[in-house]
Amino acid sequence: MHVISAENISKKYIIDHQRSRKSSSLKDAFSNTFEQLFSREKKDSDFKEKEEFWALKDVSFTIDQGDRIGIVGHNGAGKSTLLKILSRITDPTTGQVTIDGRVASLLEVGTGFHPELTGRENIFLNGAILGMDKSEIKRSFDAIVDFAGVEKFLDTPVKRYSSGMYVRLGFAIAAHLEPEIMIIDEVLAVGDAEFQKKCLGKMRDVSESGRTLLFVSHNLTAIQALCNKSFFFEKGQLIDQGETTHIVTTYLSRVSQKRLERSWEDVNSAPGNDQVRVKSFRILPEYVDNLIHIDVRTPMQVQFEFWNMVDQARLNLSLHLYSYTGECIFNVGTSSQPFDKGLITGALEIPGHFLNDGSYVISIMVVKDTSSVIYNMEEALTFDVEDYRENVSWYGKWPGYIRPQLNFSLRQTENVVND
Repeated sequence: MHVISAENISKKYIIDHQRSRKSSSLKDAFSNTFEQLFSREKKDSDFKEKEEFWALKDVSFTIDQGDRIGIVGHNGAGKSTLLKILSRITDPTTGQVTIDGRVASLLEVGTGFHPELTGRENIFLNGAILGMDKSEIKRSFDAIVDFAGVEKFLDTPVKRYSSGMYVRLGFAIAAHLEPEIMIIDEVLAVGDAEFQKKCLGKMRDVSESGRTLLFVSHNLTAIQALCNKSFFFEKGQLIDQGETTHIVTTYLSRVSQKRLERSWEDVNSAPGNDQVRVKSFRILPEYVDNLIHIDVRTPMQVQFEFWNMVDQARLNLSLHLYSYTGECIFNVGTSSQPFDKGLITGALEIPGHFLNDGSYVISIMVVKDTSSVIYNMEEALTFDVEDYRENVSWYGKWPGYIRPQLNFSLRQTENVVND
C-alpha cells in the first residue's frame, strides 16, 4: 500500500539580486537605505534582477508502508526542500503529493516548537499537532523525557535550550509519539556521539516496527544500515531510486573527486625537467564485491613510471600520503640505486584494512643521491576511501586516519571471580 505518492512535483523560488549602477560609500549606503524606507520613488541608480531557481523539478515516486527510504545527494540537491513539502511546511509549485498517515518531522533545530512554551508544554503541543489526544501523549511522556535527558529543564521555556537540547527533545517527540511516517533530516549531526548512537538505535527500532522512515544523511554507512531503499537527488532532480546498495554505489561513482590516473605519452611535453620526466602515475584498486569505489577493505597498488634523462644517476622515489586537510599520513621511499637513461617503473602496495574512510592525496618526489629533490609532483593523485562496517551497531565517524586490522583478542582465563 502506498503511504506517499508524489506526482511531478516541482518547487520554484524567485531570487532577487540587488544591483547598484555605481559604487557608493558606507555613508551613501545608509542614506539610500533610509530613502528607500521613507520614499516610494525608485532610484535609477538601483535595480533588481529576478532569477528563477527550481529547487525541485518534476519529481515522481511512491513509498510503501514500512519502507525505510534513505535520501542522498550533494548540498543543494533538493533533499531538504522535498522533506519540507512532504511535511507540509511548504507547498509544491506544481504537481501534487498524497500522504496517508500521521507525519512526524525533525528537519532543523526547533522545528515545531513554540519558543515561549516549556519543554513539557511543547511535548503536548507536538502531540496535538500529530492528532493525538492527551491520554495518548501521557502514555509516552516519561519515555520522551528519559530519552531526551531534559528532566531538569522540563518546565523551562525552550528558547533557553541549547541546540543539543532542542534536537534531543525534538527527536524524542518524533520517535515516541508513534507517527505512521517519520521524517528525519541531517539535523542529528548537531548532537554528540552518544546521542547520535541512541538516535540511530531508535530509528532502527522504528523501522522494524513497520512504520515508514525517510532519512536524509551524508553518513552513507548509517543509510545502508537503516534503509532498504534510497533516492539519489542531484540539482533538484531524482536521478535514481532503488535498493540502497545500488543507489549508494551510483552516488559515490558520480560524486567522487578521485583522480586515479595521469599519463603523458610525449617525453618532451611531460612534466619534469632536464633530469627526469614523468610518464604516468596510477592507482589500481582491487575492488571488493564488484563495487566501483574504494572502501576501507580495498587493497590498491600505486604504480609510477618516469624517464631518467641522466646516465648513471643514483635515484630513489619518495611518496607522501596526505589527508585532504594537509596532514601527512605516511612517507615511504624506495632504495637508492644507479639507473641508466631510459624508462623506470615501480609500484607501492597499500593493503586493505589500513586506511580509514576519507579523502587522500599522493605526492611523489624524485630524489638524487638520497638528499637532493630533483623533481616534486604535488597532488599527483587523489582518491576517496569510503566507510564499510560489518556487525557493528555504531555508525559515527571512526577516529584516526588509519584503521588497521591487528591481532587484538580476548579470552577467558578464569571461570570464577574470587571475592
